[in-house]
Amino acid sequence: MLLTVLICTHDRAPLLHKVLESLNAALRPEEGVELLVIANNCSDETHDLLDDYVQDPAGRIPMRWLAEPQAGKSYALNFGLPHVRTPLLAFVDDDHRVDQNFLVSICRAAADFPDSALFCGRILPDWDGREPAWVHEAGPYRIYPLPVPRFDQGDTGCDLTAERAVPGGGNLFLRTEWVRRIGGFATDMGPSGHDLGGAEDLDWVLRAMGLGARLRYVPEVVQYHYVDTSRLTLDYLMRKAYKRTASIIRLHPESHTGSIPRYLYRKIVTYGFKAALSLRTDRRRYYLVRTAAALGEAAGHIGLRRARPAPGQLSGSDKCSD
Repeated sequence: MLLTVLICTHDRAPLLHKVLESLNAALRPEEGVELLVIANNCSDETHDLLDDYVQDPAGRIPMRWLAEPQAGKSYALNFGLPHVRTPLLAFVDDDHRVDQNFLVSICRAAADFPDSALFCGRILPDWDGREPAWVHEAGPYRIYPLPVPRFDQGDTGCDLTAERAVPGGGNLFLRTEWVRRIGGFATDMGPSGHDLGGAEDLDWVLRAMGLGARLRYVPEVVQYHYVDTSRLTLDYLMRKAYKRTASIIRLHPESHTGSIPRYLYRKIVTYGFKAALSLRTDRRRYYLVRTAAALGEAAGHIGLRRARPAPGQLSGSDKCSD
């Protein structure tokens, strides 16, 4: 067995069913692949779905699943990592579906680039036509990033640096031997349930790169992210911008003082006034989201008065199997 696909899920049985279907529809590497699902504090039909899968394995990718009662994606990840028994590990989120060549492209990239420790591919929104038209606008007042993950560095593979682009955890595969070097995911970061927490994955990738891990972008590895239209509202955009910016500031405490810089006061006031005086809907939406992001940046600076989040502990084992 060469590859494990690790999926952490919380109360998303219908979406989990779709990602499992897409994985089983994908071409499989001859070296073998297995699924490892961590059910994180689930209270819906997730356990029944996983039991049914295991009890009727005919023609399906082999699966193991475990329950982690402690709510929080980082806890689920740290619980699952010691149970990986293959040389390669891929993370897939429970609201993704994978391309037909996803699995074989992972194994091919690992063989073609033996000096790379970490790899990432593309994540594209799974648009279905129900989304509002403004999400496709490309003018000066477009909202970016949208609360629909997208990672696309073009059609040509390349090495990535922290200065160029850092992928999220749902768009990552790596050599399992690196897990013990990186350590666990920070448990005071990341989502708990379906809240707006995040950045635990960026922190993990940056720690890996800080240890010398080489990151390779592989455009042939493609996933599609489910589009939740309830997130494409002004209220959600503002809350997400606030939380995202606050989390990202915490990733670089060495470059901040723990107090709010003067420029942020100017930014908050400027964006707020522009939003209040805007007559155009797209312009008002843009500056309201920018105001929320600036407020989140201020909150992030204040949060840096506390210690930087420590790596979480890998549950149940001090190392991962190769």
